[in-house]
Amino acid sequence: MRFTTYLHQGQPRLGVVTDSGVIDFHAANPGVPTQLRAALEAEVDLQAAARRAIDSSAPRQALDALSFAPLLPEPGKTICLGLNYYDHAKEGGREKPDYPWFFLRSKSSLLGHLQPALCPKVSSQLDYEAELAVVIGRRVPRHIAPAAALDFVFGYTCFNDMSIRDYQKRTPQWTIGKNFDATGGFGPTLVTADELDPGAADLRIQSRLNGQVMQDANTSDMISGVAETIALLSQCLTLDPGDVIVMGTPAGVGFARKPPVWMKPGDTIEVEIARIGVLSNPIAMEV
Repeated sequence: MRFTTYLHQGQPRLGVVTDSGVIDFHAANPGVPTQLRAALEAEVDLQAAARRAIDSSAPRQALDALSFAPLLPEPGKTICLGLNYYDHAKEGGREKPDYPWFFLRSKSSLLGHLQPALCPKVSSQLDYEAELAVVIGRRVPRHIAPAAALDFVFGYTCFNDMSIRDYQKRTPQWTIGKNFDATGGFGPTLVTADELDPGAADLRIQSRLNGQVMQDANTSDMISGVAETIALLSQCLTLDPGDVIVMGTPAGVGFARKPPVWMKPGDTIEVEIARIGVLSNPIAMEV
């Protein structure tokens, strides 16, 4: 099953993606919340509700005619991993980490598919990072074992963890360089976990800048897989429905190239993950 979040009269709306178009989830199921996080928190059986929507006479809209919001416009927690592909750690001059480098993203940093990512006034060092994002579907018990962790994943989508590198390096923690407004591309489609191999393993992941391949790897190359990451996080905190885990990026980022490659206004950056979809964002100058 596939879902998306688009703008309807300026408000985010959950949609079911079908071969014949996108169905407004709430219109086909009036008792279901209009947004994904609220529906997950309410413990709605979204797959059953999606099947009802598909079988209904609800109108379909063409996917490419929609204006997209971030897949979860207001996720509970967005927890990101740094240095989770060995080759990316190596290109940054670091060894394979013994423990994931976790950091958080704020909701103001997120943007939807085809929405402009902003090159900030204060820096020209806007970089791309193709990543797999995990959406938690049910509250994860503390100290869960890796063997049980994947039972709590609702689905997977694309993420672009765009980074302002000079600000990222200004402090020992990466938070400020990862949280500029409109730098976290998120979507456009979520694929439910049952449609993919466990942990979304063995999926090709790429980034393309103006059509040129910059990163090309496989999700099986991750140092910490999805199950292990959920288990590690559960040692520390509660993962709730609608929380998001962003799983790190492979080698090929702009700062590690010689000379460095920075995104600039007029560029287009794409993230593609096999069997999940393509996330595309044009780059614009902050006004």
